[in-house]
Amino acid sequence: MHYTVRHITKFRYSAPISESIMEVRIQPRSEGNQHCFDFRLSTSPRSRIQEYRGEFGNRVHHFNIPNYHSQLTITAEAFVEVTELTPLPDTLSPQAWDELDTQIESDDYWDSLMPSHFATPSNLLYDLAHELKVERRADPLTVLRDLNSALYHALGYSSKTTRVDSPIDDALRVRSGVCQDFAHIMITLVRDLRIPCRYVSGYLFHQRQDRSASGATHAWVEALLPGL
Repeated sequence: MHYTVRHITKFRYSAPISESIMEVRIQPRSEGNQHCFDFRLSTSPRSRIQEYRGEFGNRVHHFNIPNYHSQLTITAEAFVEVTELTPLPDTLSPQAWDELDTQIESDDYWDSLMPSHFATPSNLLYDLAHELKVERRADPLTVLRDLNSALYHALGYSSKTTRVDSPIDDALRVRSGVCQDFAHIMITLVRDLRIPCRYVSGYLFHQRQDRSASGATHAWVEALLPGL
């Protein structure tokens, strides 16, 4: 399937500012089943845009507008092909836990295993882990699938419950939140099982009704499993 994407970001200031120094991470990646054939970035006011490859392989565009301005518009346009993913297996072997531990020991996954600002364990999180029986069993893929389903049923979706900077306890206390809360909670639980995982944000193309609104920024979890 081919996608033509046009993404516009607008900043409006209550008073003119003297300078904008920006970094933009918005170019679709070319990896796996996704290939970005074309990408263009422009700004208003106009600027000279430069780029470099970030530490996780993302293209980072940066620019500087040194003149007074009261608003800034960043327009990104991309043409992307997405092919069908190879279906995941139903399960992995029970030895996958040992394979995962060996892989972790032989490489650097520190950033994807340690607690972070929005993925920090708490008493409320441990209560949820006990309630959902989150532990190493069967195989890592089965555990992740079961946890994903359990969180869907344990937490309600409400766009007004939390803020962009809310800690996970805010959502855990009322058992409600938005996609980023679900992602942060799952990441914290999964890292506690010594499965490397990280936060991913972007947009979903809605072909059917979903919990989140069409066009809204979405968040999900990416986990590392042996052979996948």
